[in-house]
Amino acid sequence: MLPTVIGVGIVTSLAANGAVIASWRQAADPAEQSTRSQRYVAASTGLGVSPATVAPLRGRATPHLLVAAPATLPPGVVERVRRTKGVRRIEVVDAAQAMVGGKRVGLLGVEPSTFRAFTPEPTAESDALWRNIAGGDIAISFTMGNDGGIKLGSQVPVGGRTRQSQMRVGAYATMGLSDVDAVVSRRAARDLGVPTGNALLISASKRDAGKIARALRKVLPKGAKTVEVSPELDAPAPGGQLPAARGQVMNAQQVETVIRAAYSRLGWPYVWGGESEAEGGYDCSGLMQYAFARAGIRLPRVAADQARAGWVIPYAKARPGDMLIWANDPTAPGYISHIALYIGDGKMIAAPRRGTVVQVQRVYTRNMKGAVRVNPQMGARLKASGL
Repeated sequence: MLPTVIGVGIVTSLAANGAVIASWRQAADPAEQSTRSQRYVAASTGLGVSPATVAPLRGRATPHLLVAAPATLPPGVVERVRRTKGVRRIEVVDAAQAMVGGKRVGLLGVEPSTFRAFTPEPTAESDALWRNIAGGDIAISFTMGNDGGIKLGSQVPVGGRTRQSQMRVGAYATMGLSDVDAVVSRRAARDLGVPTGNALLISASKRDAGKIARALRKVLPKGAKTVEVSPELDAPAPGGQLPAARGQVMNAQQVETVIRAAYSRLGWPYVWGGESEAEGGYDCSGLMQYAFARAGIRLPRVAADQARAGWVIPYAKARPGDMLIWANDPTAPGYISHIALYIGDGKMIAAPRRGTVVQVQRVYTRNMKGAVRVNPQMGARLKASGL
């Protein structure tokens, strides 16, 4: 059986604008829509997408909470969660860490006909995507495909470290869930050895999500975790004052150490999922994790979570040692998919993308969402939560 996501980095954030299958719905011409969608959904042996039956989309549900446990959640527990005050709808899924194309990633096993309702509208409406998953394909995140070098329509090994099966990459689709880069059908998940029914997506009242999460602690078995799926970035109101640091930001020595550590990685190759010399290089968030760790500051692993390790401020107010964040993923508008270290004078140290190396770049503002003034305590709390 594959190891569960618990304890090694559970899904915790869903982008406000969510995941999409590219921007295909924006095309005015139906033929152009189809062409754009096929850029991210693989045709099945030249005959179109899988003929597997998937129920039509009937309404959508915004996920607010995710529950995950080391083992199958008993039916009685699932029912008690369903009846918890404030819970509107739940979806049972399978969650684990798996090897996909040689990388260890978070993987979900889902029922395409019902899980699609919990995804953002463009993704939910893509019959081609869900039919391919139902037909036995794996969908991987856009960054894993593009920056990880896994081609759409290719065959990749999927499974545990010792036993893997070949699966076709049927779609690029970032679901907006940090640490989850792969989605398969529940039938395929069972064949792979993923724990069955050990996770729940919950649609509830966003306003009461924290209260509901606390109530679920009395219902769930030992070892289960409940996290908010779409926590807000801690950003100041437009035109408002920056939050008072109150000693919760890095000191000058820490800033110097972080920048020096990032400089020491210049020239190392971009490697998707890389966070040390052992992987032969670094990706954008792996570089941040490495550099800040040299100053004793713990950060979560992926850019979407690192963006919550402090206060989001306008780029115009950035200073050396801040992180800069972007939403560059065309399959997930609004999802933080890239991060870099600001070093002042309009420059940053970044691991840009596949085929490049860690380098000093001029800061670009396209798709930028601001800067993050790192709060070491906030970063440590996120890291301790399993991110």
